[in-house]
Amino acid sequence: MSKRAAVERWMEKVASLDCIICGARPVELHHIREGQGAGQRAPDTLVIPVCAACHRGSEGIHGLGRKGFYMRYKRDELDYLADTIEALA
Repeated sequence: MSKRAAVERWMEKVASLDCIICGARPVELHHIREGQGAGQRAPDTLVIPVCAACHRGSEGIHGLGRKGFYMRYKRDELDYLADTIEALA
């Protein structure tokens, strides 16, 4: 299996999960921003499954921004990434 095929398989597995924040379906894959510079995107292996509301909604990751999201949920992207990995282990 090629490296790209393995990455795509991983992303498909992540996409098969429920939203890691609220449990809703369907999900979108959010590339975590933690540790990335401005304008950079995390590798495709560092994604979490989130519904549209938790991803792009006013109370979601992009809607609240990094600090606002942490203040609202008391968890950051790395916490949810760990949950995602554990759910697939």
